[in-house]
Amino acid sequence: MPTYIIIIAVATAALIAYFSVPLTIRIALRIGAIDEPDQRKVHQVAMPRVGGIAIFLAFLLSMLIFIPKSAQINGLIIGAVIIFTAGLLDDIFTLPAWVKLIPQVLAASVAVYSGIVVSFVTNPFDGMLNLGYLSIPITLLWIVGITNAINLIDGLDGLAAGVTAIAGCTMGIVTLLNGQTVAAVMAFILVASTIGFLPYNFHPARTFMGDCGSNLLGFVLGCLAVLGLAKSAAIISLFVPIFILVIPIFDTFFAIVRRIYNKTPIFSPDKDHLHHRLMGMGFSHQNSVLIIYGISSFFAVIAIVMSSISSPKATLVLSLLLLLIVLGAFKIGLMTGGKPRVQIRHEHSEHFENF
Repeated sequence: MPTYIIIIAVATAALIAYFSVPLTIRIALRIGAIDEPDQRKVHQVAMPRVGGIAIFLAFLLSMLIFIPKSAQINGLIIGAVIIFTAGLLDDIFTLPAWVKLIPQVLAASVAVYSGIVVSFVTNPFDGMLNLGYLSIPITLLWIVGITNAINLIDGLDGLAAGVTAIAGCTMGIVTLLNGQTVAAVMAFILVASTIGFLPYNFHPARTFMGDCGSNLLGFVLGCLAVLGLAKSAAIISLFVPIFILVIPIFDTFFAIVRRIYNKTPIFSPDKDHLHHRLMGMGFSHQNSVLIIYGISSFFAVIAIVMSSISSPKATLVLSLLLLLIVLGAFKIGLMTGGKPRVQIRHEHSEHFENF
């Protein structure tokens, strides 16, 4: 694909998203898709919550215009339409968790049926692992899991959009370096669609993306990881997709651990996600988002470096890094909830407090 086509595709997606957002705000006000503040949420005023329509339009139109069609691409597009529609209905009517899960599985199944399947992965120490009959359930679990992971981190202004942009850009770079141009362009289109929306969503936000946006971003990221990363097992390590999506994956994982530990339903909402913990430690809304951006960017660089490294020593280093993530999560209370086991000094304060 010529470079100028890639530039036009990315610019088109960004412009469509940016100029569509004001329309989505008017739509939200007209149909009553408003996110009201409550005890669990951070925002204090009612907010339009279907900004994801702009992301969807930008991504879909750019895909239809610039990406060569194949069974896998068609499956991704159909799945994206399903996941977006279900999210939009949830933004309007607030559906139960089990009802929302059905279209997520359906969308993932369409993607798998079209050929978006993890059939093998890199053995971190030597050779490859053929997943055999486990390939389909593992792929379904991966796509549905990433879909919900992005939804779970969508708790602060600009957080899900920024993390998705960082992850998508990293996927684009890694796949481009490995000669997978189409997968790279799709990743960059997703990034552009998200960045076009971000000026309206960064703190203080004028609109939220809603489930129609966060579910779409998660679904596409999950599919792209399979198309561009997990299937390149001979080149790219098993760790790379995990490090690219480190924030949503581990925030979701720790939420499950936390809820099991506290004997609460796994799907029950709480205020102990990473962004909640950072704000509870004294960081401002905007600084909490920027810290998570920084963490995501740090691991993005590691993922890019790892895409060309396959030695057991490198794998050992990354395994130790994952262990440090777990220890850090335990320290700030991500795994158990309650007060973080750290001392943070507040601005304008002369003493330390336990949180």
